[in-house]
Amino acid sequence: MNEHDSERIAALLTADGLEPVDDVSQADVVVLNTCCVRQNADDRLYGHLGALKALAEERPGMQIAVGGCLAQKDREIVRERASHVDVVFGTHNLARAPALLREAAKSGPVVEVVDAPIPRGDPAEVRGLEAVRESSCSAWVTIQTGCDNSCAFCIVPQVRGREVSRPFDELVAEVEALASRGVSEITLLGQNVNSYGRDVTRRRPLFAELLRALGAVAGIKRVRFTSPHPKDLRPETIAAMAETEAVCEHLHLPLQSGSDRTLVAMRRGYTAERYLSRLGAARAAVDDLAVTTDLIVGFPGETDDDFERTLEVVAEAEYDSAYTFVFSPRPGTRAASMKELFVPGDVVAERFERLRVVVERSALAHHAARVGKIEEVLVEGPSKRDASMLSARTRQNKLVHFSPHVAVARVSGPASAGSYATVRITDAAPHHLRGELLGAIEPRSFSKGPRRYRRLLAVSAG
Repeated sequence: MNEHDSERIAALLTADGLEPVDDVSQADVVVLNTCCVRQNADDRLYGHLGALKALAEERPGMQIAVGGCLAQKDREIVRERASHVDVVFGTHNLARAPALLREAAKSGPVVEVVDAPIPRGDPAEVRGLEAVRESSCSAWVTIQTGCDNSCAFCIVPQVRGREVSRPFDELVAEVEALASRGVSEITLLGQNVNSYGRDVTRRRPLFAELLRALGAVAGIKRVRFTSPHPKDLRPETIAAMAETEAVCEHLHLPLQSGSDRTLVAMRRGYTAERYLSRLGAARAAVDDLAVTTDLIVGFPGETDDDFERTLEVVAEAEYDSAYTFVFSPRPGTRAASMKELFVPGDVVAERFERLRVVVERSALAHHAARVGKIEEVLVEGPSKRDASMLSARTRQNKLVHFSPHVAVARVSGPASAGSYATVRITDAAPHHLRGELLGAIEPRSFSKGPRRYRRLLAVSAG
């Protein structure tokens, strides 16, 4: 969500006459778009602001703006800790960023944070804003903002507000426009993405219908979404995933804890058994489904037995990968007030390492099983660790590194950022795959399911 907000802020500033620069020392305007889900994000913000202070003193005309979730939460505190900041704006009024920068240039520092979504039609509303995207073929699409849940550890409802779903037809039109410009992969965004439409109709959430509609848009080859809530993973959503060709075989389903006692304390709204049941239903319906998750270690009051239950559920779920986090108390949340139940740091560190071993064991097993398979991948660009290699994503959202040189001489075609390619998987590691390039392909050359692999084989055979 924050990455997409940054894309939209960039588009607003570009439309206002600014041009992007690679070197911050050459910038006239520096915008820091913030997150406040964990404490380290707070720390990083003020570290960056400290580093920018000297630069601001050297370049008196340079402006610094801070927006996003932390700005929504801390408001005046940002300028108290960094008086050289010119503009502070929140999550609901990022469309005002250019105007606020102009105002600050004339009259001095501005802090403008609103506490609720701006009414539809107001020039400052943020829904559906254009974005400057790094990729020409992939795009984020925000379908919903805010959250109506009350998870004890989460500050999102405080800084993003209540759930607000964008109109169904507006989303279809946006995706059609993206497809007309060459975008073939979209990722649907929401704080609780599979409750989309619950604020529009009490009949039922509209998420399954949205998946089908967007998956049917001509030119859209891949549809992803993040993040769904386990309690809202309904049968019709699973059916839409299985039956809509464009929807990728990947489900990110946050578990957070495998202990029912801890899940109650977290106010998650499901038990470990119910979670595994819904996960099982998804795997039964969607062939070759990859599953990833979020896990919190050291939630207040977590006992050794609670953690053992988490290890058991994680082992049973056999995730393809997991984002594991040490509990970070966020001011104003229910969990932050449970100080007497905080778990000692050394205990958390030991649990974190044990959890990592279990997660990586299943991840490596899943990856090793793909060695020898031929995969359709979307090329992202040069590998961050080795510029001589390319990095790409499979439909399962698995990262694949491979040489840009075609392994089979009879198959030709470029493989560059934004192109699709066929890759034979040659090696596996817990967090990525390695492969050899067989050739580039057109996005329309494949269909979902077993037929896709037969066509891939035909292409690789020349």
